[in-house]
Amino acid sequence: MKRVVVTGLGAITPIGNSLEAFLQGLQEGRSGANLITLFDASLFKTRFACEVKGFNPEDYLDKREVRRIDRFSQFAIAASAEAIRDSGLDLETVNKDRVGVICASGIGGLTTLEKEVEDQVLGNGIPKHNPFLIPKMISDISAGLISIQYGFRGINYCTVSACASSSHAIMNAFDYIRLGKADIIVTVGSEATITKTAVGGFNSMKALSENNDEFSTASRPFDKNRDGFVLGEGAGSLIIEDYDHAVKRGATIYAEIVGAAATADAYHITAPHPDGLGVINVMNLAMQDAGLNPGDIDYVNVHGTSTPLGDVAELKAIQHVFGDHSHKLNISSTKSMTGHLLGAAGAVEAIASLLAIRHDFIPPTINHVTDDPEIDPKLNLTLNEAQHRRIDTAMSNTFGFGGHNATVIFKRV
Repeated sequence: MKRVVVTGLGAITPIGNSLEAFLQGLQEGRSGANLITLFDASLFKTRFACEVKGFNPEDYLDKREVRRIDRFSQFAIAASAEAIRDSGLDLETVNKDRVGVICASGIGGLTTLEKEVEDQVLGNGIPKHNPFLIPKMISDISAGLISIQYGFRGINYCTVSACASSSHAIMNAFDYIRLGKADIIVTVGSEATITKTAVGGFNSMKALSENNDEFSTASRPFDKNRDGFVLGEGAGSLIIEDYDHAVKRGATIYAEIVGAAATADAYHITAPHPDGLGVINVMNLAMQDAGLNPGDIDYVNVHGTSTPLGDVAELKAIQHVFGDHSHKLNISSTKSMTGHLLGAAGAVEAIASLLAIRHDFIPPTINHVTDDPEIDPKLNLTLNEAQHRRIDTAMSNTFGFGGHNATVIFKRV
């Protein structure tokens, strides 16, 4: 099969609205958490989140288009625009029949849906819906919008698997290209769910941190006092390309995608499998796909959401898979900085893994204060400060409600 590489990156995140700003935020160990400004959260159990700050959609779209496109699609368009520029792709000469777009979102246009419902409930009872309600809301629309904007006529759809959505999108792009069905696939994960509905819903299921007194440090994976994840928003985009095609046009290559896998826990709608069976399987299958052994992996960007059950379960699965090598790995959760971007998490964390390979550093797990006695102290969780080392191979894990597991492995070329 064909070799597959990443040749362009774009990021809109709570710690930076460009690839360069995101890199700087990772290196500095910056927290993206603050009090919610997108709506009045004063009556909610959780009053903070990791919002994207200073984003102006009119930098990417005209005013008329902005009104017709939900925030999650605005993020997707912005991130993909940067990734396409970063890739150096010549839009005049590329065969657009061989360029696809695969986007991912766990929820889609929740902001639009919420506003429409509020308008109808608070109105006079006469049905009067926005004609753009459906195209603004549906999760797949960002893939369509990007293809229309650039004229890309290849593979085009959206993956939806909760918090594993954009890792599945990356895996799908990898598979299509290595099978020769496309030359390039613009791959995007985007989410914009810092809304009353999402915060209220996650609060009711006890998933979110309620540490309002220490909101800037509330996302604290692996810390004994973690109490839930911090909601985030944003987008990440990767230009995934046939290796020979990239070399022929002289593209800069961030890394090669060498393996990917997906499994199910088949256990519970929200809780991880107590023995980590699905997570163990997905990491083993991804390494098998890549032709790698556990000792070949240098860094694992973990799902690490800062939940009491999930963090311990994932680390135990890593120790089961990697054995003694688990103490030589660097492990970190970049959700400690960005919060949990739900369907966009896989793309943004894949970018963090690629930047780790390119710049020889491990993004930190920030906000750590108190060790958890259930976690092996010999594990290098890259606590509080970035660490510098050569990274040749990085693994990125994401897991979603419903028991969806996805792992992607990147390798230095």
